[in-house]
Formats: sequence, C-alpha cells, structure tokens
Amino acid sequence: MLYKRMPIEKESPEEVGYDAIDYNLSESSVTDIRFEELNVSLEALKLEYIGHRGHTAFRKMIAAEAGLDDENNVLLTAGAAGALFIINTSLLTEKDHLIVVRPNYATNIEVPVTIGCSITFIDLAFEKSWKVNIAAIEAAITTATKLISITSPHNPTGMLMKEEEIEQLIAVAESNNLILLVDETYRDACFKTPYPIMAQKSRNVISVSSLSKAFGLPGLRMGWLITQHTELMEQFLAAKEMIHISNSAIDEEVAYRFWPQKERFAKAINNKCMQNFEVLQQWLQKEKRLECVMPQGGVVCFPRFVSNIKVDTEKFYRILMQQFKTMVGPGHWFAMPDTYMRIGFGWIDQPTLKTGLENISKAIDASEAL
Repeated sequence: MLYKRMPIEKESPEEVGYDAIDYNLSESSVTDIRFEELNVSLEALKLEYIGHRGHTAFRKMIAAEAGLDDENNVLLTAGAAGALFIINTSLLTEKDHLIVVRPNYATNIEVPVTIGCSITFIDLAFEKSWKVNIAAIEAAITTATKLISITSPHNPTGMLMKEEEIEQLIAVAESNNLILLVDETYRDACFKTPYPIMAQKSRNVISVSSLSKAFGLPGLRMGWLITQHTELMEQFLAAKEMIHISNSAIDEEVAYRFWPQKERFAKAINNKCMQNFEVLQQWLQKEKRLECVMPQGGVVCFPRFVSNIKVDTEKFYRILMQQFKTMVGPGHWFAMPDTYMRIGFGWIDQPTLKTGLENISKAIDASEAL
C-alpha cells in the first residue's frame, strides 16, 4: 500500500499547533476531558500484554448497550480510525468494489483509495438536505461489490439517516450478500440518536464507534467495531494482531472505568453542546452570506457561501487564520469546494464560539468582492 497524507491531517490543529489558534472551530468532537476528572487510579495496573480482542468486561458492556449477548461480537481497536482501517483492509482488495457516501470523513474514503479498489461515490447534495439516495446505492451494486460504507450521524454535515432508511439499506445488503459498514461515531454526540446500534439488526452490518467524538477522550485511542458475523470477526482479529497485537493496557483500563459513569459526563457535555448549537443557529440566521442545512446529529455542520456573493476563498481562509487566529475545516478536507466549510460547535466554550463565528463574518467582509 502506498500511503499518502490526507489534507485534513496535514492541516489539522495538531499539526498547525494549538498555540497558533485562538478560536478553534475546526474540531469535530466535544471538549476534551482531563484525566483528573475521571477519578481513576491505575497504580495496581499490570502493564502486560492483554487479550487481543480487548478488555472482556468492557466488551460485555459495549455489547449489552448494542443489545447483544456475546462480548465476542465486539473488537476493541485503536480508535474508530483503527476499526475502519481493519475493516477496509480486511474486506477490500484492488479487485473489489466499494460504494461510499461523499462528502465524508477522509479515512472512510482514502483508505479504500490507497487499497486501489474500484469505488462508486454516492454524492450527497446540499439541495437535497444531504439525504442519502438509497436507490442510487442499489443501482451502483456490481458483481464485484463487497462493501457499502455510510456514516450516520454524518461527518461533516450532521445529517442523520432515519431508522427506516437504514433498514432499507440493510435489506439491500442482505439481498445482495454484501456488508454494510455504519460509522456511528457521532451517535451519542449532542443530539441523541433515536434508534439502536445498527449491528444489532443483521449479521451483514458492522457498526464502528469510539470514545473520541462524543465523550472527549480522543487521547485514549479507544474505539471498537461490532458485528455478529463470526467469520468476519475472526478475520478482523487476525488483522489487529498483525498490525499491533493488542491495544494499550492503560487505554483499555481507563475506558473500562469510564464507561459506567459516561452518562454523567454525557449530560453535561450535551447540555453545553446544545447551548452552543443555539448560538450557532442565531449566528447563521444573521449571517445571510452563508446557508446551511442544520445538523440533526453530531457536533458539526457544513455551511456554504450563497451563490450570489463572490468570495475569494483562498483569501478568506488566509485572513481567518492569520488575522483572526480562527480555524474552520475547509471544504477540500472532504474533497469538496472551499465554498463549503465545516464548523464544529462542541469543542469550545460559548464565548470563544461567539467570537469565532463573528471572526468568520469579518473574514468574509475582508474577502468579499465588491
């Protein structure tokens, strides 16, 4: 595999340097939790090789929340990104065909691109409220198709598929003997996803999630995949063992201790996110040079410049960052025009969000053609 760095990673706040950004609206997660807030003591933890599938008691809790009885339906991974890498590299070769929605989080696209498989993109449209075209997915299936890859709640748009829509996709996958991959990383973020974890519904479904986006623990690198397909799970376990054998004992133990208290954290996190969401809505109502399909899930949205104004986008992003020290996610992070931008509203506090949004308006002022 020939690896190529993704723009979203090369230009990320971690690479730019957090000290260079005063108003970080590019983050796609909630506020990071400090270790001291967890009230976890690890002095007695033995730093040994751990079970390759992951912490058994932790997997039991994840499985139970997914409505499954068997912890072996769960594989712990190095973040959701690790799960996506394992799934794609296990299921796809250069001879296979993938159907994937776009725009999307870069990993959901760039890993299959690196593998060299054939890809059909199902492009979501602003004009159709980012709604997934299920008929187009079904029409794209070929004899070489192995995998349908969707994200719900969706990154970067915040679109949430209805349960009946995913049920239709499951039926399509089952009737064509395909696997449906559902990236559910945002299901617990801000807006509570109103239906069960999708892997519960069929052995043809794989669900992926983590503690990063919704719970503010990206530094743990703790994610998982869930599937009832025992043969595929064995293949995924083999892939994990070849890549890094097992996860960090520290990461898994902290995640296991966090899980029983996660709802206490989630309540405060989501209250803050909803308050920030109100600020975002109020700003978008005033800022008529942008239009947006408001998110129904997650902590991001994907507005764009309205068509009747002329903005020098290169100048806009340069001024926004250099003059106002404000960062958003430009459209090219998601293979979209830079007239689109991803705005995250879950990571920062309300005063910082308000000023950051005002800075976007000022940067538009400075880059709008008269």
